[in-house]
Amino acid sequence: MFDLVFDTIYFASYSNFYGLGNISLSSMDILLVYIVAIICSVGVALLLRLPLLPSKPYRYSFDVSALYPTPIIAIGIVSIFLVLNYTFMYNGLVLAIVIGILSALFVKYLFDFVFPKPLGENTGGDIK
Repeated sequence: MFDLVFDTIYFASYSNFYGLGNISLSSMDILLVYIVAIICSVGVALLLRLPLLPSKPYRYSFDVSALYPTPIIAIGIVSIFLVLNYTFMYNGLVLAIVIGILSALFVKYLFDFVFPKPLGENTGGDIK
């Protein structure tokens, strides 16, 4: 089974080539960083007036929302920083807040440019 917290702790201790042996993260620190990144990204996305859920039908919707893909992007970027053993201040909490804010801004303003919507079947143009 995929155990994200254990793998992050393992790789953070294994790739400690910067001489940061005095920095240690527990599993509770990593869980707290993930939770802060999720809460911060969803909160900022709601402040930016992203909808909480995409439009119906949910299965075929390509709309961005506060619950998807905002926290998933935040968790992924936080995981990259933790695996690289870069936690910044307060065991990564400040980094989680910054990444949560930046991921919400990315989803609001740049997501459609980086990942465009698929073409429509009947019209041959973008789905709007």
